[in-house]
Amino acid sequence: MTRRLEGKIALVTGGTSGIGLATAKRFAAEGAHVYITGRRQAELDAAVVAINEVGSATGVRVDSSKLEQLDALYERIRGEKGRLDVLFANAGGGSMLPLADITEAHFDDTFDRNVKGTLFTVQKALPLLAAGASVILAGSTTTIEGTAAFSVYSASKAAIRAFARSWILDLKDRKIRVNTISPGATRTPGLVELAGPDKAAQQGLVDYLASRIPMGRVGEPEEIAGAALFLASDDASFVNGIELFVDGGQAQI
Repeated sequence: MTRRLEGKIALVTGGTSGIGLATAKRFAAEGAHVYITGRRQAELDAAVVAINEVGSATGVRVDSSKLEQLDALYERIRGEKGRLDVLFANAGGGSMLPLADITEAHFDDTFDRNVKGTLFTVQKALPLLAAGASVILAGSTTTIEGTAAFSVYSASKAAIRAFARSWILDLKDRKIRVNTISPGATRTPGLVELAGPDKAAQQGLVDYLASRIPMGRVGEPEEIAGAALFLASDDASFVNGIELFVDGGQAQI
């Protein structure tokens, strides 16, 4: 049985935990050599070890909002592999603040990580992207649902969705596909830490989110990774510009 990414070169930004790590593992298991990025060296090293148990990976310490670090990343990939076939612009994040408490620093941090980082991660990859490459952007169900104290994050992810719609036109001559994957509530460190360090509060958040999902539970990172694999593979060769919700029905009711 042919592995779906055999011989491909992939990059997963923010690949040290949660959805990014699960996706990098899946891509590697399906035959890709996977580059991952992260901002903390210890976590990056541990993730590479975990991915190498199922395939082949290289870790590069990068803050995706720092353009000079993206330049260095792509120069390394150019020298070692010469091309990219799959790019999952997954790095990002955010925190919760109600409208009255939003600060300029909060806004800048969220938009730098999610919007600026995604834009230049894709733009600077263009010289390396092969004809027919797959670009996957990390969206969120928060773009179509109101969420108290999460407006800045939600707005940043709405920008990601807008990018995909326009970029498929910018890149049509190169047959590069751009799609957005929008997870619902997923059991990742980034999700549970929104409730703070208290374990009971974290479980309470997970239980509340599960109660709002028709399937009765939150998602697991590996389930999002499976959907990302579909978008990365030739199985999705005519899938372009979509927003794929992987949310157990959360945003569909």
